[in-house]
Amino acid sequence: MAEQTSAAVNDGEPEPRQNEHHQNHNNNKSNDTDNERSTSDPELFCCLLQPATAEGDPEYIGIRRLLLSRKAEAGVLRRRDWRCNGKTYVAYRNYISRPRNWERDSLRTPSLQSTPGNSGRWFPSPTPHGTRWSEVDSLSSGRDLQNANPVYNHRTSFGSSVSDSDRPRHCGVEAAYSFVGMHCIFDQCKASVTVLKFGHMSSDLLAYGASDGTLTVCSVSENPSVIKQLNGHSKDVTDFDFTSNNQYIASSSLDKTVRVWEIAKGICIRVIYGVSSQLCIRFHPVNNNFLSVGNANKEINVFNFSTGRVINRSIFDSEVTSMDHDHTGHLLFCGDAQGCIYSVNMNSHTGVLSRSHRYRSSSRHKSAVTTVQYRSFSLLARGPVLLTCTQDGNLSFFSVALEIKGYLTLRCSLKLAPRIHKIQASFCPLLSLEKGEFIVAGSEDSNVYFYDLTKPKNTCVNKLQGHRFPVMGIAWNHGENLLASSDFYGIVIVWKRERSHQKRNT
Repeated sequence: MAEQTSAAVNDGEPEPRQNEHHQNHNNNKSNDTDNERSTSDPELFCCLLQPATAEGDPEYIGIRRLLLSRKAEAGVLRRRDWRCNGKTYVAYRNYISRPRNWERDSLRTPSLQSTPGNSGRWFPSPTPHGTRWSEVDSLSSGRDLQNANPVYNHRTSFGSSVSDSDRPRHCGVEAAYSFVGMHCIFDQCKASVTVLKFGHMSSDLLAYGASDGTLTVCSVSENPSVIKQLNGHSKDVTDFDFTSNNQYIASSSLDKTVRVWEIAKGICIRVIYGVSSQLCIRFHPVNNNFLSVGNANKEINVFNFSTGRVINRSIFDSEVTSMDHDHTGHLLFCGDAQGCIYSVNMNSHTGVLSRSHRYRSSSRHKSAVTTVQYRSFSLLARGPVLLTCTQDGNLSFFSVALEIKGYLTLRCSLKLAPRIHKIQASFCPLLSLEKGEFIVAGSEDSNVYFYDLTKPKNTCVNKLQGHRFPVMGIAWNHGENLLASSDFYGIVIVWKRERSHQKRNT
């Protein structure tokens, strides 16, 4: 460009000295700017002034200095520029560690909001007038570093080992996951709601227990209302269960007691005292006269519901933190504080327990099991399955061999961010029979997330936003059209799922 300009000046009449002086001044100014940019990198400035050694090759030194003069700016200056533009160091670090084909894939796919699997990732701006990169909201820098590290987001799917944060999932929300909004909100509780459930085979009976010892029974019909508030526990309600006819509720608590409530009258009809904290509780699905309770004394006690006496007792390796029955009542699955899952045979006539199998996690860090949920059939496993969730964020999906006394085989797992609170997960009963194995779980970032465990990467398919505090409890109703979630602040939100296309057309 400079040569063409000088040739044009020589062909025409000579320019005045003032213009020539002005041009030289501009050239000098631009050269000074280039020199300032070239020497603004402290690392480059030190390398260029490094003296040559006596035995050094002059050609090698010249080539090295030529390459150094053309290298990119130091990361310090690049981070400084991004920080001046309002970006964070964590997002910058995730950006420079992106896959090679990241920009090519992101330019032809729409933007995606933040999920635990891709928090802190960078996506193209949805508007042409926006900046080149738009930063996805992240909860904290520490959690983003964990999500960016493949060690934290490692999952194994049917024998394959991949990272959940390799690439964001660029696809729209599936129709079955659409929610029209909040059906109702219960906010009268003044403490964190630790557990909530719908009634047995019920679509509108909901109950939830809180850390202040209260147990609230609600109706989520067209006119939502609180039916009864059951007061009696002096500490956190850890778990509860309905009888098959939804007339009674049995609850366990950290106050070392098990209480049986009559819902219609709102009174406690029986109190069973223990020697340690009662952590989980289940009625026998066939014989409701048997009540199984796991406690912090490393045991499961089977009580007679009518008399309150202990029928049988089984000892385990650690505190029993979660449990669930199979549909026949012959098997009881439980998890302990060390992350182990047990298959226990139970006699439906005598209530006698006998341990049959134990699954021990290969992880070095042992974490308590917060969720154990059985399902009688899965299209993916072609049989009964079991879902477990630990406090360190490990979701595991097992196939159950009923003919081998409940032997568990790990089919796939998903590693989420570690949790501080006891956050629960649940099967998606309606959606699990369609295309994959779908799970819904709460999170520390106050969102409700839906996961597809069959996806090798980016398993999060949707999320619900409405809570302001960590979401701890999750439950579906029997009609599968309502999803209830509870948070650390005591808010219970009932979400209403959008009707299917077939129902909308009719």
